[in-house]
Amino acid sequence: MLVLGRAQPKPPWSVDVAAAYNPATSTWRRLTPFPGPTGNYEGRYWAVWTGKEMLVFGPADFQAFNPVANHWRRLPKNAILPDGIVVWTGREMIGWGGGCCGDASSEGAAYNPVTNTRRELARSPLAPEQRPIGAWTGRELVVFVSGIKPTTTKPWPARLARAAAYNPVTDTWRRIAPLPAVRTNANAVWDGREVLIVGGTGAPRGGNPPAPAAVGFAYNPGTNRWRRLPRMGAGRVGAAAVWTGKRLLIWGGTTSTPSGVKLVTPNQGLAYDPKANRWSPLPRAPLPGRLDPTAVWTGHAMIVWGGHTPAIPLFADGAAFRPATP
Repeated sequence: MLVLGRAQPKPPWSVDVAAAYNPATSTWRRLTPFPGPTGNYEGRYWAVWTGKEMLVFGPADFQAFNPVANHWRRLPKNAILPDGIVVWTGREMIGWGGGCCGDASSEGAAYNPVTNTRRELARSPLAPEQRPIGAWTGRELVVFVSGIKPTTTKPWPARLARAAAYNPVTDTWRRIAPLPAVRTNANAVWDGREVLIVGGTGAPRGGNPPAPAAVGFAYNPGTNRWRRLPRMGAGRVGAAAVWTGKRLLIWGGTTSTPSGVKLVTPNQGLAYDPKANRWSPLPRAPLPGRLDPTAVWTGHAMIVWGGHTPAIPLFADGAAFRPATP
């Protein structure tokens, strides 16, 4: 597991560091830190693994890291992608949507590290979105948006799609069936047959902030149909999710409304089995619950690391969960 930290101006925030964790030996090793000016937090960073390198970009920098050579190489700044949703297709890094401070984008672009070239995606039929949700299916990037303007609760015009799929081979979009209900900040994973969308929040009601959604949905791109998933017991926002090959594992996040008096961050995760269409609890983690941890699936175990709570700005610990049957 490769972890990158970028410094923020004031402690106790992160430092400029890169490290690799080996689950076989349960050891860390320091890597060459991300090059560039230290102490200059520039915003959110995105990273994907290509099979050889980790491609990392932020608002003002784009670099690639080779863990074998322990070497960074700077990529063209003009190749930086939209940061709403970012996926690796096996050939290209694709970014679509994004925005900040009341702005939302409906633009997309792709970067090919072999040819070191960037290309614009064909015009999307989707409504602009700061934080779209979706997944790479192996053939298409499937994207779902709320259809709500970021600065208001008013919807974008109905002529703009709420869901679409992009094929990078043909550079074309196709409209698909929208989500049965609004979901923002949800987790989306591809299980080999369906896109599973769990957690997040629904639409605001009566001026009150939406509560975490306990009901998710599954989308089948072959039939262009949705099905409703069983209740999770309690909704989750800010959780991490991985697909094991058989089950969806989620851990972290909060089960309480963002404006609640007390933020509830359980340290127990959940597993969803699409074949049985059933949720089951995971064992409690040896970690305090937290928001926005990162998680990876190693092929044998889920590793979770980092995250934060209002009381603890940044966690620097993690744990691994190995299911009896992945």
